[in-house]
Amino acid sequence: MGCGRPKSLVGFEPEPHWFVPALNGLIETLDRRPERVFLVAAELKHQGNGWQTRDSLDELAQLVVSAGGQVVGEGIQKVESLHPATFIGRGKAEEFAAWCRQHQVDTVVFDDELTPAQHRNLEKVFQCKVLDRTALILEIFAQRARTREGKLQVELAQLQHLLPRLTRYWGHLSRQRGGIGVRGGEGESQLEMDRRRVQDRIARIERELEEVRRQRTLQRVARKRHDYPLASLVGYTNAGKSTLLNALTGAGVLVEDKLFATLDPTTRRLRLPTRQEVLISDTVGFIRKLPHQLVEAFKATLEQVTEADLLLHVVDISHPLAEEQMAAVDAVLKEIRADQKPTLVVFNKVDRLPRQEVPARFYEKHPHAVAISALTGQGLPTLLEEIARHLRPARQLVRVAIPHERADLIARLHSVGQVVERRYYPRTARFKVHLYPQHLEEFAPYIVEGPEPVKTGPDPSPAPPAPTPVAGR
Repeated sequence: MGCGRPKSLVGFEPEPHWFVPALNGLIETLDRRPERVFLVAAELKHQGNGWQTRDSLDELAQLVVSAGGQVVGEGIQKVESLHPATFIGRGKAEEFAAWCRQHQVDTVVFDDELTPAQHRNLEKVFQCKVLDRTALILEIFAQRARTREGKLQVELAQLQHLLPRLTRYWGHLSRQRGGIGVRGGEGESQLEMDRRRVQDRIARIERELEEVRRQRTLQRVARKRHDYPLASLVGYTNAGKSTLLNALTGAGVLVEDKLFATLDPTTRRLRLPTRQEVLISDTVGFIRKLPHQLVEAFKATLEQVTEADLLLHVVDISHPLAEEQMAAVDAVLKEIRADQKPTLVVFNKVDRLPRQEVPARFYEKHPHAVAISALTGQGLPTLLEEIARHLRPARQLVRVAIPHERADLIARLHSVGQVVERRYYPRTARFKVHLYPQHLEEFAPYIVEGPEPVKTGPDPSPAPPAPTPVAGR
């Protein structure tokens, strides 16, 4: 049975003794074929929630495919409680191990996070790579990261996952070396040296990510200076967030029918039907059992969510577990303290539903939700109207007088403002117009009255100003 040699972790310069563990998971074996993967799940007998073990295992299989592996088998063990040494019990583990040896399995993936002791014991039983759900997700993130920030965040999460598990990779770590010039006594063990190296690397990455956070703070200040509201797309992985961003802005973000197809955040400017300009950001997808250290590592990215003026919760309404997926997203939002943000629920993929109708029970819980198909464009005009309603700023009512020779400025006024009245005089064109705050400075030299808050009721038009005298009259 083959077991591919793991790749080294990002940023490490391995010494001859450094054997990097299989956190990078499902690499191709030497004959270039995909790794053959066996899935294992434990089903607690008292488990009775809506998200059953079968559903979770199907999702794990999708994760394996996203990572480039090939699922060749699976096993479910019903237990009263998880076994502290082997997770599923030694007898069942040996039974699965025999099947894996017979079918030349390269990697065994467990559907839950394993303790360091469980990892060590299971690798002895299976005699091949053993990964848990957390390590698999980290592997997918490592493959998807493209920006320097994303790579740093993934490496940080990998090292935090590795640190308590270092002991299981070494057989010689009981040996200790004495220091130079030291007579007698024990020196620093190899394990302690490696743990210290990992801790030093974690500290360096955290300092670099702190610099990233400072840069993002400056970007937010610039955005607020221009008064651009921010809407962030959130949702379960593969719910269609990237497809929606492309449909709204033409961003050209990668779209694949895979879990975690995109990782790095993308922000684009969006112009609403009210001529208001807003920023819309696509963020990393959430998933059930999302590793806590991954949430911690991605705080710099998830600040896009915590700082947003509006969250667009995109839901794959065609998925049989749509409600459970919504609950998983809500749990992550609560963990990052974004659960109190104004949220607009967007039911996506309605084109896959019978008669393209969302079941009534969803509207009972979310009466203001919008049903769309990001793929076909169905419902997008309604979605834009709802975004405009939620992000409508306090527009200002002003009166401007623009010389006729500034036709470019008059066209610009019609482009960015909502003109409610226009009068033409010999030298100037005068307008009563609703402008967003970010455009007031642009027209400041031509404002003759205002700004004042826009009235919610009818806006009576005052008597027109006296015509500008024409020369010679």
